[in-house]
Amino acid sequence: MKKSVFYLLALFFVLNSCNRDELQNENPTIEIVQKDPLTGKQINAEINSTIKNTGSFNWKNASDHLLWSAVFRGNRMVSIGFGSSKDDFDRSLSADNRQMEAEVLDLIRQYEGIEQGRFMISSDQYLNQIDVIIEKEETIAALRKMKTIRYVEPGDYHYFEIENGLNGTAKSSGSSSGCGFESTALNAADYTTTTPNAKVPWAFTQHNIPNAWSYSTGAGVTIGLIDTGVSPEQTLLGSNFNTGASSGRTINKFGSYVNGSTTDGPADQCGHGTKMASVMAAPKNNAGLPVGVAYNANLITYRAASNVVLETSSEQNGVKTAFTDLANNTSVKIISMSMGHIFSVGKIEDGVKYAYSKGKLIFCAGGTSTSFTTFVGVIFPASMSETQAVTGVKEGTSNQKCDVCHSGSQIDFTFQMERANGNTVPVLSYYNNQADYVGGSSVATAATAGIAALVWSKNPSWTRDQVLNKMRQSATYYPTVNSSYGYGNINVLKAVQ
Repeated sequence: MKKSVFYLLALFFVLNSCNRDELQNENPTIEIVQKDPLTGKQINAEINSTIKNTGSFNWKNASDHLLWSAVFRGNRMVSIGFGSSKDDFDRSLSADNRQMEAEVLDLIRQYEGIEQGRFMISSDQYLNQIDVIIEKEETIAALRKMKTIRYVEPGDYHYFEIENGLNGTAKSSGSSSGCGFESTALNAADYTTTTPNAKVPWAFTQHNIPNAWSYSTGAGVTIGLIDTGVSPEQTLLGSNFNTGASSGRTINKFGSYVNGSTTDGPADQCGHGTKMASVMAAPKNNAGLPVGVAYNANLITYRAASNVVLETSSEQNGVKTAFTDLANNTSVKIISMSMGHIFSVGKIEDGVKYAYSKGKLIFCAGGTSTSFTTFVGVIFPASMSETQAVTGVKEGTSNQKCDVCHSGSQIDFTFQMERANGNTVPVLSYYNNQADYVGGSSVATAATAGIAALVWSKNPSWTRDQVLNKMRQSATYYPTVNSSYGYGNINVLKAVQ
């Protein structure tokens, strides 16, 4: 599929920090006359209105009734983040985390009138975050009054599924999920051939990547890809990862997306993740197929979601787990994710912050849209300050976004991925010995993560900030950031010299 498609924008939480002495929770008696929950249509209407009027939506600012209604419509699941301050998300750095968790669970037990075993779903190993089942609005209201609560959010509210039922053009699956298994004969004008017999996408030449390979090929750097997995049929992203001019590297595949009661493995069942892995690190092969930006980098892939729209509890937990796992893997320097949501998701935000705190350089897609989502700017988690947001622009430009790409003040870099005729970037297909095209901010993000690997490989002793600064200094608008396109396109040869 030529364009990976997904949604929208959110901002991260801003809460006042307090010291632990000031955070002894009181459990006030809260009595609420239970009203009927809002319908999905009413909930989505409030979300959409807020985004259109303010630019973002955050459950933190929702009324108790709106929040509880979304919980009710989302299988009663609630995601709770706790801590002594807005930045107290890491259990290993949070001395009182068990006490705070116990206080939260005790309040739920009192208000719900049932024992913990009947409402507890999970407690995160690394983050100050739990998932529970809550039935009563008064429980939600009481939780939000606790001083050690960072967020209370619906854990499984299907915004896009509901929106699709109201608006036939706003699909949450199929063409708007970013999924596709097509193979396409590549137009000869969209690539050049390099030794041993690999196709170099036209977009790489626009960014001076082939010339940069004389200085760096990504060797010694490990990139973590959080997406829909990698095709088990594509041997260039499997048994032939070391072939042609690519050698001495590894690819490891994991699954963190739980489908039913267990993870359903690392294999791509969507097609999106395979294409992202390809543009990032496909081997410089002798099979006449597209090469990746960092063709000698190591790759660790996670199947964290079924598609690029992160709205189910399984997908949000899968992404959170992928971020914490990659954060704890000391070999990983770079994390790339071309997926997102219309608004911030607390547990994913915690995972991103956790990975950032471990020194990872994180790239996220700024957003790719259909007619339904054109009123929103940079999506979550690209909207977070801990991530580098990337969007796609048209060939020969640094400030003309692709026809379906998002832009905005939170964008950090751009990548040329759309030609005048609409063709996008050649990549490996889901199927072996076949190729395809992919576009949008998704491919722009994966390519930029590959560029970061080239810079870090050339300068292995550098820190994340040094790598990032070199990328900025080698881009179109440095030192003055463009209001909608960040630093613009990166001249990769300049970045590795």
